[in-house]
Amino acid sequence: MITQAIFIVIFYLLATVSLTLKTIRPDNTPAYAITIMRLFGGAALIAHGYIIYHMVFVAKGLNMGFFISLSLVGWTVALIVYVTSIYKSLQNLLIVLFPLSAFVLLMSLFIDEHRILTSQLTMGLKIHIILSIMAYSLLFIATLQSLFVRYQERLLFAKKANKVINILPPLQVMEHLLLQFIIIGFFMLSLSLASGMMFINDMFAQHLAHKTILSFIAWLIYGVLLCGHWLAGWRGKHITHWAVGGFITLLLAYVGTKFVLEFILNRI
Repeated sequence: MITQAIFIVIFYLLATVSLTLKTIRPDNTPAYAITIMRLFGGAALIAHGYIIYHMVFVAKGLNMGFFISLSLVGWTVALIVYVTSIYKSLQNLLIVLFPLSAFVLLMSLFIDEHRILTSQLTMGLKIHIILSIMAYSLLFIATLQSLFVRYQERLLFAKKANKVINILPPLQVMEHLLLQFIIIGFFMLSLSLASGMMFINDMFAQHLAHKTILSFIAWLIYGVLLCGHWLAGWRGKHITHWAVGGFITLLLAYVGTKFVLEFILNRI
């Protein structure tokens, strides 16, 4: 599996280099650089998914260790953006996401840690896990997108000539994509919280109280963001600030709680 991972990392990096060259030197880079990116990136994502499948689905149940979970989320985020970039101008996000996916894959392989969830998991809890991963992934993409929007907006208001302005889609299109990701992510997060309340018996005994409270706070933040946009016409920095704040809270809920339980408190 280590050998496979090395090839996956190489494919991710080749796809990143190809896309970066096409982005910063569009006139001096062949048009087929994007095709190279899609081929190597697609191959890396397929192989990465294969490794994750065998790491997560083990004989005793589901292995959802800290770095394995990060690898799963990183792969999901990269896959969503990769597929979306086929018909939307999002491929530049992959310059960040492909190396990140490669990094968390290596971490999941070289750091030996396990958190086995029993094979007796109910269908409801499995659905809750899937919804949580999808919500986290979509809102992570929305956060990256919001930072791009904010940077693009600053350049436009400062009237600074910059290659980024020519590389990125129009600001209106970027904001539209951002809101689409936030709306879908908010919907997934709502379903995740609802399913958690339905199928988790004792959140205190299962060390899920902090995660649930922080997730609910994040849900409120994203709810305020959407209400502000629809009712008060929020745009630009208002959306960016609330989107980043919501994701930081969500990060503390999922990654922060998981890190504390597994590495500091050593609770399985």
